[in-house]
Amino acid sequence: MVKKAIIPAAGYGTRNLPITKVVPKELFPIGNKPAINYVVEEAMAAGIEEILIVVSRSKNLIADYFDRSLELEAYLERKQKTKLLEKIKIPKIQIQYTRQPYAKGLGDAILLGKNFVGNEPFAVLLPDEVIFEKETDGLIQLTKLYDENKSSVLGLYKVEKQLLSSYGVVEWENLKKDIVEITSIVEKPVNNPPSDMAVIGRYVFNPSIFSCLEKTKPGVGGEIQLTDAINEMIKSEKIYGVTIHGNRFDISRFEEYLAANQYIQPFIE
Repeated sequence: MVKKAIIPAAGYGTRNLPITKVVPKELFPIGNKPAINYVVEEAMAAGIEEILIVVSRSKNLIADYFDRSLELEAYLERKQKTKLLEKIKIPKIQIQYTRQPYAKGLGDAILLGKNFVGNEPFAVLLPDEVIFEKETDGLIQLTKLYDENKSSVLGLYKVEKQLLSSYGVVEWENLKKDIVEITSIVEKPVNNPPSDMAVIGRYVFNPSIFSCLEKTKPGVGGEIQLTDAINEMIKSEKIYGVTIHGNRFDISRFEEYLAANQYIQPFIE
């Protein structure tokens, strides 16, 4: 069973400047909750019991959001605003934090969770991608496959050709409906992407990924790329991909952020 998860949230958010100078993109509101709240709820629905959020020193607002506000609670209690008290309850899950001192890439951020994970399988959820699915939350689709095979799993999504240069794109061999075996992955291909299937921000890894990350040298953008470590991992063990069902939005893209808000609007109380 997958019980631990890492949420990397230390990036600069350059695609969303200038607002990300002061507001972390993970706290962008979707409806009346920030994006990262939905991601934490998704992790909880998949059975995750402990989360490590990787932050930078400019992301203290994230820790503040998941902390109690005793003054506000006391005020709402005095005013007998019970419904509002319910809205500010923090998720009932253990959340820890660690800082990424320098922005050295997603691979480096995940490597900071090595001691937190120990020798257990773990999930990775990128908080700038939210998935809304009425029947099965996104991460559950990965953890279910992991429980069946005990092999690492990547969440996949069919992406329009002109957007593939923003993602890791996989080569694969078909196994059965919605499930493939990954044979390689290319980070942000500019020309000739190997397929139209991109890795989105959901992963389940065996802890062996850490030894691969430790060997990984800076790649695209001078950063420690998770995709390079995955390619190294493929040499010694199987990695599967599963097509994620649900409405997925990349909030780093303005039009998708707006679409996420439009989608969630009917469900807001």
